[in-house]
Amino acid sequence: MNERSTAGDAWPRFTPVADHALLVSFGDAIADDTSAAVLGLDRALADSPPPGMAECVPALVNLLIDFDPVVTDHEQVRAHVERLLRTSSRGQAPGQLREVEVCYDEDFAPDLAAVARAVGLSIDDVVNNHRQAQYVVRMYGFAPGYAYLSGVPRAIQVPRKPAAVRGIAAGSVLIAGPQCLVSTLTMPTGWSIIGRSPTRILTPNERVPFLFAVGDTVRFVRIDRALYEARKATEREQAERERDLTEREQTERHA
Repeated sequence: MNERSTAGDAWPRFTPVADHALLVSFGDAIADDTSAAVLGLDRALADSPPPGMAECVPALVNLLIDFDPVVTDHEQVRAHVERLLRTSSRGQAPGQLREVEVCYDEDFAPDLAAVARAVGLSIDDVVNNHRQAQYVVRMYGFAPGYAYLSGVPRAIQVPRKPAAVRGIAAGSVLIAGPQCLVSTLTMPTGWSIIGRSPTRILTPNERVPFLFAVGDTVRFVRIDRALYEARKATEREQAERERDLTEREQTERHA
């Protein structure tokens, strides 16, 4: 999708999904005003949900409202949404600024040279463009903790690869078109891998399981290999402490 705004008189559009959900769309392209409208409605629904709403799932340009069809229906949910849109502010509350450390060493960034060739820049220029940009968390999807960030500068935008590559390590920093993502699991990807981050995206906090919230701003900070390895060593120690604490709590619970 292009980064052009499409919000206007034709939006929002309402699409019934099966007998238990309504899709509310504010555009068909990634744009700041479209995202602000999605997040504004998400907050309004959190403050004033319609009867029977099970959950709402915000995405890049739309929001899915899932509901109990025994309690309500598409028409009643749509009427509730239209009332909220008439009375609620569509401004986007500022999110928090998050910093994500990245090591751009060659073995962590197997596609960096290919990206540089594709866009006609040096590797350092690609890295500088990537780390100097400001990104916004637009949505979660695909896998736990996969936060889709917008903001990749046009100068280093490349399309997805023709085919996905298997076994890409967790923590890989990926780009495709205007989007960026830090992987949290070892999985296949068709995006270009330009670095690896030791920053912990998945947290042990059950109430706040991810580092990012939708709407947060993200800045990437370059680190060297020594600091990357130190961060990972600290993470392993912390994971061992958390595992020991969990096992102790389970033992005490069943004693």
